[in-house]
Amino acid sequence: MESTRFNEIRERLLRAEREFAQAIEARLRDNRQRFQYSVDAERIRFEQGVKALHRKGRQGVVAYIRGAPLGYILSAPVTYGLIVPIVLLDIAITLYQRVCFPVYGIERVRRGNYLVFDRRHLAYLNAVEKLNCMYCSYGNGVIAYAREVAARTEQFWCPIKHAVAVRGAHARSRDYLEYGDAQAWHEELERVREQLAASATLQDEP
Repeated sequence: MESTRFNEIRERLLRAEREFAQAIEARLRDNRQRFQYSVDAERIRFEQGVKALHRKGRQGVVAYIRGAPLGYILSAPVTYGLIVPIVLLDIAITLYQRVCFPVYGIERVRRGNYLVFDRRHLAYLNAVEKLNCMYCSYGNGVIAYAREVAARTEQFWCPIKHAVAVRGAHARSRDYLEYGDAQAWHEELERVREQLAASATLQDEP
């Protein structure tokens, strides 16, 4: 009975996620019309006159820095210093999946699906704001990219749920084997790996 209820809730959640994804796409379409821009082959194009209007509202770099709280300026080196471990993570994850995923038969994660730098096209942002946005996009993109690589690795090698609830667990863990179910580990591991191959291929479609 408990298992049936769990599966029902899981199915409702999956349906809600699909509906939410569709709602996001619909909202993006509405925003393109509302704010007068189009996306063509990953290029952002604003309608004539919109960029000029955006530029009028842009704050100059000098005024932007002069108006920033002192704490923001003093903490900037620490914030941007994280670029080193982020780049190292990016390189390490890319090298890892290129070497190991073909051996395991796991579909490689498309890095470009996670690193998006479209905010640089916004003319109402000054140079510093654009740099900040690109840095945030890169940092969050690399972490999301690394998370998916790690999730696929886990689904292949250790698809077992934890004994306790884990905050922020990735979606793939929902299909993992139950903690303590030794029989399922021996009998269903290959099934879970096959699900990985199917879901990875579908997820990475353009």
